[in-house]
Amino acid sequence: MKKWLTLFLWSITLSAQIDEPVKWESSIETINENIFVLTFKAQIAPKWHLYSQFSDPNGAIPTEFIFKKNIGFKNIGSTQESEPLVNYDKFFEMDLTYFNDEAVFQQKIELLNPNLNIIEVELNYQACDDALCIFRSENFNITLDGSNPANINKIDSKSKKLADALRLQLNRSEFFDSEIKNEGTNSYFGIFLLGIIGGLLALLTPCVFPMIPLTVSFFLKQSISYYGGVFNALIYAFFIVIIYVFLSLPFHFIDALDPEILNTLATNVFLNMIFFVVFVFFAFSFFGFYDLTLPSRWGDKADESSLSKGVIGIFFMALTLAIVSFSCTGPILGSLLAGSLTAEGGATELSIGMFGFGIALGLPFGLFALFPNTLKALPKSGNWMTTLKVILGFLELALALKFLSNADLVANFGFLKREIFIGIWTLLSFVLTLYLFGIFRFPNEIKETLPPIRYIIAGVSLVLTSYLFLGLVSTKNTLKLLSGFPPPEFYSLRALDSDCPLGLECYKDFEKGKEVALNKGKPILLDFTGWACVNCRKMEEKVWSETDVYSLLNEEYIIISLYVDDRKSLEKEDQFDFQYPNGRIKKINTVGKKWSTFQAINFNTASQPFYVQITPEGTLLNNPIQYTDTETFRNWLQTGLDNKPVKTPKAKYFKF
Repeated sequence: MKKWLTLFLWSITLSAQIDEPVKWESSIETINENIFVLTFKAQIAPKWHLYSQFSDPNGAIPTEFIFKKNIGFKNIGSTQESEPLVNYDKFFEMDLTYFNDEAVFQQKIELLNPNLNIIEVELNYQACDDALCIFRSENFNITLDGSNPANINKIDSKSKKLADALRLQLNRSEFFDSEIKNEGTNSYFGIFLLGIIGGLLALLTPCVFPMIPLTVSFFLKQSISYYGGVFNALIYAFFIVIIYVFLSLPFHFIDALDPEILNTLATNVFLNMIFFVVFVFFAFSFFGFYDLTLPSRWGDKADESSLSKGVIGIFFMALTLAIVSFSCTGPILGSLLAGSLTAEGGATELSIGMFGFGIALGLPFGLFALFPNTLKALPKSGNWMTTLKVILGFLELALALKFLSNADLVANFGFLKREIFIGIWTLLSFVLTLYLFGIFRFPNEIKETLPPIRYIIAGVSLVLTSYLFLGLVSTKNTLKLLSGFPPPEFYSLRALDSDCPLGLECYKDFEKGKEVALNKGKPILLDFTGWACVNCRKMEEKVWSETDVYSLLNEEYIIISLYVDDRKSLEKEDQFDFQYPNGRIKKINTVGKKWSTFQAINFNTASQPFYVQITPEGTLLNNPIQYTDTETFRNWLQTGLDNKPVKTPKAKYFKF
């Protein structure tokens, strides 16, 4: 457990791009016509360690060579390695076996099939320095005649040709080097604020709210002095924050293994379907049909440990609160998790959201300890907390539908068109309105006179229902306040002339769009987007729809919209292997993989929306831009037009 905890902590720093600390080379030596020695040599960066095959697996992960099974050869003995170092590692708290600077591994093989020429080897290894660790896999295709000693997988000529076709020869690269504009609401502060809101909602639930006066009073009464009680309460609040941030650390570890994995998961049809089911399950727990609880032995164990004196006991008190309040906090935490997976920042945004959640949940315990007289101002627990849980239940159902819509859009099933989505949201809002007006009740609710505040909230819900209904029956873009959540307008039951945003002319293939741009003499707006991209829909429905912006897009640009999460399979002849500089091979077999790779290798980013102005000849007209406001986007478009190269007219010759 300590091993993985350490790795999680180290992996936080891996969100930034780093150079590969271990570089590999392979070679082959012929002993006789049937016996060969394969050599793998690692050059290790200063201060980094590569771990031995025989290092204790309870510590760092040992290096592993996997020879693809083939009846054409057999290994003679095990893979030998150069002399490693053995030292005590203070992080893993054990002796580890590792290499510094250089390591050499050799495997002797016997050839059984004289026609065999290629040996395929997979290498898995871990390397660490004093601050972080990396995990890597390498693949080697080694020819026995030595014709391909360069090591890492070599792609065929077809793949190389198709991969080279993705690379653009960009001119005026100073625009690319300048700062990319991004003024979207998905800033870290915005995520932190959402975490605060989630924590405040959890604080007001029946699982947490009654604990505030009890816990604060306990600390103040049990301490020898008032200041000691205040200190203990503040430590308690601090541990609550730490516990919730800690829950996000495993996702940094996943992100470190493959920086693109969270984005891949976010657009995964199966995962979005799972989120749909889980959120529906959460919703019915809020409605009171059942309680979500973690295993009781967890709470019992934490409660027993909380009896310890000092800081350790306070930590386990905080852990006990986190466990016993899971039935109320779990669905809200699930929303933070799902939201972060669909966001650009992934694990980092999840940690920031969890940090905000923990502060909102823990801070009141510290504040009321500082000002104990204000405890009298707290409202009494009552049926209002049950009402809040029911409202959260309806919000969970609305979010569940969003994940079902993501799966439908990415897979292009076509069963949850825009009108159906809005219709279900309208129905949910209407049923919530009926509940708030007291027309019906959920299980375990106490009958009582409805307070005035509930009628006010019911009125707001009725207004929302009317707003959604108008958006359902209207043919115009009338739901701008909810932009990004319903499916795009062109994903509709109504027969539309275009499957592009706002009915604009667009192309979903770069080469086709480029050809049109050449013929019309117009610049290209490269629109890197996604079916499950919320901010992409917001840009299209809020910014692109403005008259002057729409006019520029419609008249001055050729729009090429490339969907990076499109799961449609490429034609067999268009599929290929793409090789990264470090030798890693990526199978390009879907439309989305093609365009996400196209974006990564040309613009060094994987975020959406991402807009680039470029001429058909490859000249950048402005620096790329991301999610932003209408005025900024309009000025950005106009600046690109102003930067458009002026073509010198050809000289005309006349005969006299």
